[in-house]
Amino acid sequence: MPTLYALKPAFQARLRPLADRLAGAGVTANQVTLLAAALSVATGLLVAALAGHRAVFLLMPVVLFLRMALNAIDGMLAREHGQASKLGMYLNELCDVVSDLALILAFAAAFPASGVVAFAITAVIAEYAGVLGVAAGTGRNYAGPFGKSDRALALGIIAALIACGLWVEAITPLVFPAMATLSLATAINRIRSGLKAGGQ
Repeated sequence: MPTLYALKPAFQARLRPLADRLAGAGVTANQVTLLAAALSVATGLLVAALAGHRAVFLLMPVVLFLRMALNAIDGMLAREHGQASKLGMYLNELCDVVSDLALILAFAAAFPASGVVAFAITAVIAEYAGVLGVAAGTGRNYAGPFGKSDRALALGIIAALIACGLWVEAITPLVFPAMATLSLATAINRIRSGLKAGGQ
């Protein structure tokens, strides 16, 4: 199923000049990976602590976009500037999970915690299902319908609506359970896609 991940090549093309300059300045892919995680964790903690001030949610779409940009840049630094490493692989996957959890769980300050936690768990399961494709020999799987880019867009929109006072309270109990369901469907699709690619 298509996801926003299909736009990644065009997004990378826009960021490639910046990645090239960073490589020339001696910045490493692992440094960028750690920066993205630190930014995500700091934002999650800040939003959770100040959730009573709706304007703080404006940080979310900004940081979610920055995180996606940093993730694209660290990948280009690794692949195109000879910085790929086993440590980088571990950092990339683990920092992605940490960042996801930090940014998603911050919403528990404004939404029913059960739905937010369910979404956080299923988001991690979806990413893990994608990573398992590498172990299965079929490659990292990015099947949809609700991958990392899609989650970021959804969370950014929700945060922006809250910050602008446009959130519809009637759908509050439904949103995160719905996104958890989409994430679970994504995990299932990634497993199916991996099995199909492996000839099973």
